[in-house]
Amino acid sequence: MPVRVRALPPDEVAPLLGRLEVARLVGEPDRDDIRAAVKHFLAVLAARAPGQSVEVRVPPYAAVQCIEGARHTRGTPPAVVETDADSWLDLALGRSTFAELSAAGSVRASGERSDLTSLLPLT
Repeated sequence: MPVRVRALPPDEVAPLLGRLEVARLVGEPDRDDIRAAVKHFLAVLAARAPGQSVEVRVPPYAAVQCIEGARHTRGTPPAVVETDADSWLDLALGRSTFAELSAAGSVRASGERSDLTSLLPLT
């Protein structure tokens, strides 16, 4: 079952993204910062595209259901998007496109409505 996520307060987002950017350039980002950013942007996605027809998974951090359509209640959803945290943040921040990361194998998408291109970036 997907983890319930909440977007961060606006005054917390900029400092978080600043820390992540510095860490990305000079070292290893803090795992808590990565988790907070992943959950934040999953919550933003779910708020912008409410529904339950697509499950977006960013293991090990969280997953959300979004996009209107056939409701998913048990088992594997009809559409799944799965990616790692770094790729998810690249998508959310507009550093990479859905097509680029799908072609590179960093994003795995299956099922109807699983192309998130029109919803990204999330900033």
